[in-house]
Amino acid sequence: MPSETSPWWTPARHADRRPALLARARIQQALRLWLADQDFIEVDPVALQASPGNEAHLHAFVTSAIGNDGCPRPMYLHTSPEFAMKKLLAAGERRIAAFAHVWRNRERGALHSPEFTMLEWYRVGQDYSVLMEDCAAMLRLAAKAAGSDLLRFRDRICDPYAAPERLSVPDAFRRHAGIDLMATIRPDGTTDAAALRAAMAGAGIATGEGEGWSDLFSRILSDRIEPQLGLGRATLLDRYPLAEAALARPCADDPRLAERFELYACGVELANGFGELTDADEQRRRFEAEMAEKQRIYGHRYPLDEDFLSALALMPDAAGIALGFDRLVMLATAAPRIDDVIWTPVAEG
Repeated sequence: MPSETSPWWTPARHADRRPALLARARIQQALRLWLADQDFIEVDPVALQASPGNEAHLHAFVTSAIGNDGCPRPMYLHTSPEFAMKKLLAAGERRIAAFAHVWRNRERGALHSPEFTMLEWYRVGQDYSVLMEDCAAMLRLAAKAAGSDLLRFRDRICDPYAAPERLSVPDAFRRHAGIDLMATIRPDGTTDAAALRAAMAGAGIATGEGEGWSDLFSRILSDRIEPQLGLGRATLLDRYPLAEAALARPCADDPRLAERFELYACGVELANGFGELTDADEQRRRFEAEMAEKQRIYGHRYPLDEDFLSALALMPDAAGIALGFDRLVMLATAAPRIDDVIWTPVAEG
């Protein structure tokens, strides 16, 4: 048996990895055929952007573009093709998809690679619940293409052929953490960190100094809730607080919540979908708040993509989603690490 520490390019190690890599190719082909049958146009957005995205906890790779005048200006490898693809919606496209390489710094581990493949797709004029149906179909397609009856990660299993559970974030906090999340969100959608901290104390969850509401929310989600999702069947974690959905529109029945959901299988987050926000003024306000938080925590911020904000004035109502393709392959092949399903993994730093 080849050593797990052998370079991926050694013949013995490659032979060990090859079945999962071939399954990756079959899964990608199956998803491409399904997307084409659904009348999606596959597009190829460029990775080099003026802004990598404006979420506080996403970290980009920065470089310089030197113009014909010899002057450099900062550019970024995108953390998602989202901004570019929404510009295509503004331009008139109605149903688009992309298998895009994306880059996220400070991310390395069994489920994270600094460079990975994201499958992102958009439906103009459709409710975001349609994306949930798309996700269920893709789980089935991936398992079938891999020749598997189950999705697996470590000792966790998920039946890709079973109907997914749809669970709201407030219900998940109540069920798995014993916390009334909505009691920590004011009627205007602003959040109360002190109230959430008190609720966590009552539930026996430790908190750290200087943590804001978003930090506390993320701690509960990762420690108490995510490990319980997607066990036996997939979970669609729906209706996130508006404060945790910078690019989603508010829910019509409760503006404290947003049309955002995440897909989980085997306790692993696979996809993040939205009813897309198209109000440019509101989007700018949210981006500026996210960047202020980034400045507070990390000491720097990213520029806003003014071109994207201008395009929102022309963007129609749409639903969009990003799926971690490598993670889907991992679960379909029962691979223990994301590097096992990437043809040429990024070298360890």
